[in-house]
Amino acid sequence: MHIAILTFPGFNELDSIVALGVLNRIKTPDWRVTLCCPEPAVTSMNGVTVHRQSTLAEAVSADAVIVGSGIRTREIAQDPDILSALRLDPSRQLIGAQCSGTLLLAKLGLLDGVPACTDLTTKPWVQEAGVTVLNQPFYASGNVATAGGCFSSQYLAAWLIARFEGEEAAMAALHYVAPVGEKEEYVARGMRNIAPYLATQTLRGGA
Repeated sequence: MHIAILTFPGFNELDSIVALGVLNRIKTPDWRVTLCCPEPAVTSMNGVTVHRQSTLAEAVSADAVIVGSGIRTREIAQDPDILSALRLDPSRQLIGAQCSGTLLLAKLGLLDGVPACTDLTTKPWVQEAGVTVLNQPFYASGNVATAGGCFSSQYLAAWLIARFEGEEAAMAALHYVAPVGEKEEYVARGMRNIAPYLATQTLRGGA
């Protein structure tokens, strides 16, 4: 099971790293979560440099992909080389995007006729791409999910875990990262946001 978190130059650390941390609460031997970058190393919007763990080509064959956001996503969404490399397919992959990552999904044609979530800065760009933007933190249609706001990365991660490993596993992951004294409330809120969009069965072994 490979989950690739697309992480581009100028990325937002809260998108990529929070999702990475929550997803890695699953400890089964075949569970692999990577920062997927177009270059050997990329530097965040706040100057944090991370090393690539997987390539864009590997994202195409991954079981799931999360598209993180960043200050250069609008530029990236106009790069024909990146767009042609990202042959993502919701018929065989779970695909999620956060904040400006939603714009990239729109440019890839993965949000045709589907409303989406994004952050307030990116909202007009996504609307220009012909996508209706919802005033909520998380939304999914089939195997494609979007989230709006930096801390909504927890919802994308929990949705992926629930789809692959079940709701109990998602609740356990959220419970682990939740603040002490707020765990029950935190888990309940997280599950309340993703529960309407969960399939009746898990997808262990592939989407």
